[in-house]
Amino acid sequence: MNHYTLAEMTPGLTEEFTVTVTPEMMDAFRAITGDVSPIHIDADYAKGRGFPGRVVYGMLGASFFSTLAGVYLPGEHCLLHGVECKFAKPIFIGDTLTVKGTVVSVSEIGSEAEIKAVITNQDGKRVTRGIIKAGLAK
Repeated sequence: MNHYTLAEMTPGLTEEFTVTVTPEMMDAFRAITGDVSPIHIDADYAKGRGFPGRVVYGMLGASFFSTLAGVYLPGEHCLLHGVECKFAKPIFIGDTLTVKGTVVSVSEIGSEAEIKAVITNQDGKRVTRGIIKAGLAK
């Protein structure tokens, strides 16, 4: 876990990590949210819609922005103020994702850093992008 303070959060600072999406993650997300949309739980349905298999929940992928902020950038001292995200391409079970964040700006007044975040798959294709507002103690 990283421990960046507001003073250490400078534009251009970048952190990243990788994670592989598993069927167990999908099951846990469904159990927590109750989202039983067939595109996420029925491979035949997903294939009928033109996908190679079950589509990973978009919000499961985007939830890694929480890991990015709470563990990597800034880490321990973070309290999320907001996350905006866009889903560019579908994620599939077994995809290995690289979650990367770069500090864009820092506000002393609001004790907040703005972080540009992007998730790419193992083929280097951008699957999710976002803007994270990370509150920090001074």
